Amino acid sequence: MSHILLLTSSPRGADSLSTRIASEFAQRLREQRPGSTLSIRDLYADPLAHIDESYVVGRTLAPDARSPAQAEAVGVAEALIGELAAADTVVIGSGMINFGPPTQLKAWFDYVTWPGVTFKYDSSGVAGLLTGKKVYLFTAAGGVFSDGPYAPLDYQSGYLKHLLGFIGLTDVEHLRVEGVAYGPEAAKTAIANAETAVQSLLTEAV
Repeated sequence: MSHILLLTSSPRGADSLSTRIASEFAQRLREQRPGSTLSIRDLYADPLAHIDESYVVGRTLAPDARSPAQAEAVGVAEALIGELAAADTVVIGSGMINFGPPTQLKAWFDYVTWPGVTFKYDSSGVAGLLTGKKVYLFTAAGGVFSDGPYAPLDYQSGYLKHLLGFIGLTDVEHLRVEGVAYGPEAAKTAIANAETAVQSLLTEAV
């Protein structure tokens, strides 16, 4: 049975294109997979605290050696990693904020990127431990960053794909919704192009 995890993160809430398109894709993917389940984590509506000393130190200690604050912080990470490990398909929505991903999504990665749990170092370098999953990454931006003069300033897409790959999530389909700040017609075209691309992804995912 397929299990889908949807992560949304934009501070624009319901007005966010990355949230809207990622959510629509996840729902439609669940519908076309009989018996599948969908878990949703809205990192804007239910934000994570940024990691602190309790987490950084606590995760290096045995469970019975952790203080209450350390146990609580580590427990958050364990719950997030459990959600991720349980999914065979991960859908992520990320709207560009100041050329990078939202801090809400960065905080999620800070919890789930855990040495010895989601990645390890060995003689060959780094090995991600969360393998065998399909990821659909939906990014949105007001400008055009896929090519042209602003492409070098896209610190969102490459960064997110690097973090995903670092923990073993290397099978990533990336769909951009971009140029929506260039006027109503440009936004309409960008959304229409994204919806067409979503349909193609759904067809391929059957």
